[in-house]
Amino acid sequence: MTAEPQSLETASADETRCLGRALGENLRAGDLIMLRGGLGAGKTTFTQGLGEGIGVRGRVASPTFIVARVHPNLGDGPDLIHADAYRIRDLEDLETLDLDSSLAESVTVVEWGEGKTESLSDERLEIDVTRKTGGEAAHDGDAINLETMDDGERTITLHPHGTRWDGVLEAVMARASELIATLDED
Repeated sequence: MTAEPQSLETASADETRCLGRALGENLRAGDLIMLRGGLGAGKTTFTQGLGEGIGVRGRVASPTFIVARVHPNLGDGPDLIHADAYRIRDLEDLETLDLDSSLAESVTVVEWGEGKTESLSDERLEIDVTRKTGGEAAHDGDAINLETMDDGERTITLHPHGTRWDGVLEAVMARASELIATLDED
């Protein structure tokens, strides 16, 4: 049996982080997550919540200019490897990141990995993050509006590959609903 895709519409960056946290709470070492979405769609915002759910030290930041960041776990759980494959052109470039050597011990999240990182694992979760307003953050000419980049409505769809995700996504969606409900109480 293969799990069905699951979607959730989030109304804010905080709700996006809640879904990420719910997923993070259900991840284990060896899991590969591929994030797809336009510039400013919320991939790093989602990963911030995921890092919180795993229990990593510090705030998760975009790996854009360093290609990959390792976020150590505060407890006995897996570390988070957060990679940006935007500048990766081919499999040879991907091999320089050495992601496959740490995949078994860590949770690996790859932004912009479509067509590049699927070979790392048949058991992976591909996630589409789409902004309601056309898929990208608002910008003024060449400048991105940083005030609106993080917040806003998004549709997040989780596409499972492999049996690893059987029963997991339903638990993630239920937990995300609980976490989002606590935001409404504040």
